[in-house]
Amino acid sequence: MKLFNVTIGEVTKQYAKDTSYQTIAEDFQNDYENKIVLVMENGYRLQELRRKLKGDCALTFVTTADNNGFETFRRSMCMLMIKAVHDVGGHDRVERVRIHFSVGAGYYCTVEGDVAVSAEFIRQVSARMKELVEAKIPIGKRSIHTEDALQLFHKHQMYDKERLFKYRRVSTVNIYSINEFEDYFYGYMVPNTSYLDKFALHVFDDGFTLQMPTKENSHVVPPFQPSMKLFKVRQKSVVWGDEQKIRTVGALNDMITHTDMREMVLVQEAYHERQIADIAREIANRAGTKFVLIAGPSSSGKTTFSHRLSIQLRTNGMMPHPIGVDNYFVDREKTPKDEDGNYNFECIEAIDIDSFNKDMADLLLGKEVVLPTFDFKKGKRHYDPKNTKQLGEHDVLVIEGIHCLNPKLTASLSDDHKFKIYISPLTQLKVDEHNMIPSREGRLVRRIVRDTRTRGISASATINMWASVKRGEEQYIFPFQEEADIMFNSSLPYELAVLKQYVEPLLFAIEKDDPAYVEAKKLLKFFDYFVGISSENIPSTSLLREFVGGGCFYL
Repeated sequence: MKLFNVTIGEVTKQYAKDTSYQTIAEDFQNDYENKIVLVMENGYRLQELRRKLKGDCALTFVTTADNNGFETFRRSMCMLMIKAVHDVGGHDRVERVRIHFSVGAGYYCTVEGDVAVSAEFIRQVSARMKELVEAKIPIGKRSIHTEDALQLFHKHQMYDKERLFKYRRVSTVNIYSINEFEDYFYGYMVPNTSYLDKFALHVFDDGFTLQMPTKENSHVVPPFQPSMKLFKVRQKSVVWGDEQKIRTVGALNDMITHTDMREMVLVQEAYHERQIADIAREIANRAGTKFVLIAGPSSSGKTTFSHRLSIQLRTNGMMPHPIGVDNYFVDREKTPKDEDGNYNFECIEAIDIDSFNKDMADLLLGKEVVLPTFDFKKGKRHYDPKNTKQLGEHDVLVIEGIHCLNPKLTASLSDDHKFKIYISPLTQLKVDEHNMIPSREGRLVRRIVRDTRTRGISASATINMWASVKRGEEQYIFPFQEEADIMFNSSLPYELAVLKQYVEPLLFAIEKDDPAYVEAKKLLKFFDYFVGISSENIPSTSLLREFVGGGCFYL
């Protein structure tokens, strides 16, 4: 019997040829707190546990505490849920299950067809999911020709997938199955249903939520605590996408190849402008507003948004003045450090809150104030006597910064003078009805393109620091998003088709020995779904110009 050496950390063991990675993982599972769901082969190739050993290799186990493992768990859970809905509702009565977007610690879903989503229906779906988990049913995988996949999707009335794969250049498609139920999913799956034992279903709005454990604690499903303002904004975006017939990548590709994209781009930009105008009107109608506070995660388009909002404020008789909270950074040597000993520029303690509040209070009293400018190269704050502000009757400060919704930042200022805005690109476009496009993925692509163009930062460097950026957002931005008076979705349905041309060469430059390689490879596969379009017809005022260049706001 042929034996191969498998190195895992400091341990090397021998296994027979064709031993499954699942068997190897089970030998080491007791050494890991979280479930092993994937393996990394030789440092750069993610593999499902169903794969078999073919030669000597080094393996790293990927658990539900890792990003790729966590997404594999959630993706597999979605398939289990969809299968259970069809089992309970009846394959002939369930027309479509749509997974829309994140809410709480899970996803908001709806069911279309001759089925009523009631508490009793959801109880039955939950019970069926538990039955399937206890049965430990293998999640099958087979590769079929793309033409056969198109016929399969049409047969199962999965028309979104049928449209999607009309544009795929690959010759084969991976189909997953639980018993007779077959589907396509973008990404890897766990080997069987027993891995999917932690979930909760809740009737919510016109559908239900599928709640799951978090990456930080994979053993408990947290209580359902939806962010209602965020939910309403995302729901509105779904309705808009449906009205414009651009709810999936396949539908977008159809528009790109069969219509004049210039009109579609202009309609989406006009929709943004109308919303910004409505926000400006609401600010103008709120008596006493002097501080417009804008916050949002990385690559949301905050800078361009603040410029466009300022223009609209002026049409309402107000005189806006931009203020960047980053100019109130403490001097570099006073910046707090994180657990790794690196400067933590994300925490609110990196801001001189006392100076910020004093200056804002003085401006409110009508005093002339010299505002600071932070020199990022020297790590020092300095004051230029020419950089002064004094508020008149119709003046308003448009303040941008990641902490703008944190009450600590403006603790000494009366809420009567504040108008708070949360901005984020909440991607409403889906790969298909079962495969979402995470908003953070769209933001990462935006940032890769912008960082390379304006900051000389490589795609590799941006990807490698993204985990730290996300930690900062989860700690300092997301907890305060419901503090906003209004939320603005800065995503554009067509943007990924534009960004494709910019980001693909940058991703192809990342080598296998780079820690960013796995993410780069995943993004490249993702962009295979899209038909690309040129940026030449994008207006100079577009939020997308902040990332691809050519904007009129000197970005």
